[in-house]
Amino acid sequence: MSDLTVLAGPSRPRRNLAREIMPYAMLTPAVLVTLAIVFLPMVQTAWMSLHEYVLFRPNDFVWVGLENFKAALQDEVFWISLRHTIIWMATTIPAQLLLGLITALLLNQDFPWRPVARALIIIPWALPSVVIALMWVWIYDSNYGVANEFLLRLGLIQRAVPWLADPDTALAAIILTLTWQGFPFFAVMILAGLQSIPRSYYEAASIDGASAWRQFWHITLPGISGVMMTAVLLRMIWVANSFDVIFVMTGGGPGYATYTLPLYAFVKARTNLDFGYGSALAVLFTMLLMVVVLFYLRRTRKAMD
Repeated sequence: MSDLTVLAGPSRPRRNLAREIMPYAMLTPAVLVTLAIVFLPMVQTAWMSLHEYVLFRPNDFVWVGLENFKAALQDEVFWISLRHTIIWMATTIPAQLLLGLITALLLNQDFPWRPVARALIIIPWALPSVVIALMWVWIYDSNYGVANEFLLRLGLIQRAVPWLADPDTALAAIILTLTWQGFPFFAVMILAGLQSIPRSYYEAASIDGASAWRQFWHITLPGISGVMMTAVLLRMIWVANSFDVIFVMTGGGPGYATYTLPLYAFVKARTNLDFGYGSALAVLFTMLLMVVVLFYLRRTRKAMD
């Protein structure tokens, strides 16, 4: 027995070492891919923002320091885009959250064809952004769009409105489109949170005489608060960085009426081929978004405590 113990002794530390290393070995490919496709481009963008780099002059990569950032802060279009970005996020995310909450509460009830309804509600979220943008361009069309036809028949408008060609309505029309596209995400997330709340809580509250509103306020909202906070954080990041719907629907127009910071950075790099200035805009927007996210996390942490 002593010989077997001696022989088996060294292999046990090796087994323990292999067990400890295995999780890191399994995560290594994902970490390397993330570094390659996320963090390295971020570092490259930050480095490029400190240079004057216009693709018309590919061999000129001139160090300018913070000049691109100073130019951005003096750029009127930057402040217009920032204002539109704030309006866009401050209206789209709460609208998606409210509509998603209502939808989740309805889908959590017992009614015929409920599985079919739960499957259909995900369609706006599953469709590609380009398809959604083109579909809503046709809906808003002033000549044959469904929106104008519907409102004219109801008598809410007297003539067709060029929703995407009017600076006063273009941003609101895009916000409505993005609200329709994103609310299924909230609906699915909140529905999952609703199903995790034990039914016994509601039964006990009903026995105690609690109304439906008090049950919602004291049982449902606390039960889904964690899910809602996570969903809002994710949508905040996704909505802030998405510009594909805006680019397809209006290209930022008419004029600068629908410009947002991500779109402006993309246009400067794509149209003007000014990658240095476009990178500076992207870095500025990333820093602003990080401030918003950190503020949100701090507030939610205090609320949870």
